[in-house]
Amino acid sequence: MALTTEKTSSISKDFGRNESDSGSPEVQIALLTTRIAEMTEHMQVHSKDFASRRGLLRMVSRRRRLLDYVKRKNPQMYLDLLQRLGIRK
Repeated sequence: MALTTEKTSSISKDFGRNESDSGSPEVQIALLTTRIAEMTEHMQVHSKDFASRRGLLRMVSRRRRLLDYVKRKNPQMYLDLLQRLGIRK
């Protein structure tokens, strides 16, 4: 359930610091949020897929760590990201 190249590049353009930015925490959080949403839909259909559930939990944990990092470095960027992505605190 990987993201397509077009979707990845559009997310990078929306959240990146420049067009070719793909490694900044903001872009990584946005990409993880998209993958988490897709995986959540998958888990609603396939509730007994425990391998995918583990992967989903790892993605959520990684996003949480990145969000904590952004919050430490730039609290205003953190609040903007939460609002733009629709993530609860």
